[in-house]
Amino acid sequence: MPEHAGDGCGNRDAGGRSGWRSSISGGRVCDAGVRAAVRPARPVADNGAVAAAPGRPREVVILGSTGSIGTQALDIVRRNPDRFRVAALAAGGGNPGLLAAQAAEFGAAAVAVADAAAAGEVRAALGALPRRMPAPEVLAGPDAVCEVAAWPCDVVLNGVTGAAGLLATLAALDAGRVLALANKESLIVGGQLVTGRAKPGQIVPVDSEHSTIAQCLRAGRAEEVRRLVLTASGGPFRGWSRDRLDGVTPQQALAHPTWAMGPLVTVNSATLVNKGLEVIEAHLLFGLGLDRIDVVVHPQSIVHSMVEFADGATIIQASPPDMRLPISLGMGWPDRVAGAAPGLDWSVAAAWTFEPLDDEAFPAVALARQAAAAGGSAPAAYNAANEACVADFLAGRISFRRIVDTVARIVSEHDAARTPVTSVTDVLAVDAWARRRARELNR
Repeated sequence: MPEHAGDGCGNRDAGGRSGWRSSISGGRVCDAGVRAAVRPARPVADNGAVAAAPGRPREVVILGSTGSIGTQALDIVRRNPDRFRVAALAAGGGNPGLLAAQAAEFGAAAVAVADAAAAGEVRAALGALPRRMPAPEVLAGPDAVCEVAAWPCDVVLNGVTGAAGLLATLAALDAGRVLALANKESLIVGGQLVTGRAKPGQIVPVDSEHSTIAQCLRAGRAEEVRRLVLTASGGPFRGWSRDRLDGVTPQQALAHPTWAMGPLVTVNSATLVNKGLEVIEAHLLFGLGLDRIDVVVHPQSIVHSMVEFADGATIIQASPPDMRLPISLGMGWPDRVAGAAPGLDWSVAAAWTFEPLDDEAFPAVALARQAAAAGGSAPAAYNAANEACVADFLAGRISFRRIVDTVARIVSEHDAARTPVTSVTDVLAVDAWARRRARELNR
């Protein structure tokens, strides 16, 4: 459950089945029949190797370098100079001093700032810092992040926040770069626009759950896989009733019990929207139908997901909740990076527990399944409505429970069959409509 940072390429936050309608009653989403209705998709992630020139460090571009994903990735680079070298960095511009310091430390050839107004501060900060390398080229404005996403390198790590990462994802894929994808939203909202561009193995997942699945799939052949099981911590309100969630404050929602993340992903984890997005992501990445992707609550966040095989064996990946492990694997795939994160302490007694998801209190996962079943632009509407509602919740304009209730209404109003995803313009139009509709409903 990573946290991302930075803006995308000019986007700022404030083939489905015909005739689908969301089934919503009293704030609850009915999941019956949705799983079995969806056919498997073409997988875009596999167990293939990432091509890299032998005998030199792997060149990496990091998008969202000043956020949690980016800073942890740079920690891995700092400790493994023989394995990785930073080719370029990108960020939104909210922390120009840190971005300049990163560029100076790691010798980046280029720095992209999505907010053109912050470019001057970045240049000034670079001028005041000692450097071992020539000053980097500073690119600024809506297209800057996309330009850096296509920069000559081996791997692009996309840690941009939310749907704003879509254009950068497409730019990296079109340039033929291996994409270490921490920005799940770009895959979810782009759908076939992304999967249709990606070569098999070109996308390496960085979300802890999907990185785990990619690792576990190495244990067998594709035809031997029975199902995928995504684990969820349950967030800070695990065990709460739906009625009890009415009074949740932003401070409570931002207090995640096991992961340190940014505000959007932390609230998404509290509502379980994040897990809904991950179900859609797993469906698109690994090509399994929704009826073969399950969710189970695992409060300790030690087992990061599971793959069950046809013979009854279940393969898991277990480690402390530390994003440096999947980040390092995303940059180094298929090879591991020694010492990327601490392992488990097997000398201490511990208990791992698993429990079913409470769909009545947390209907976001069932709603995500319905959006995925509709296909087309429905997942984009789901994601955009949620991002707008989370912003309103954090600003104190709506209640916690109203986040998913509003998303459900917007998804039910959206006609996915009449708004297919055939271009980026289509996606951005649906994204803008869903955000606008959320603002209208949340007044």
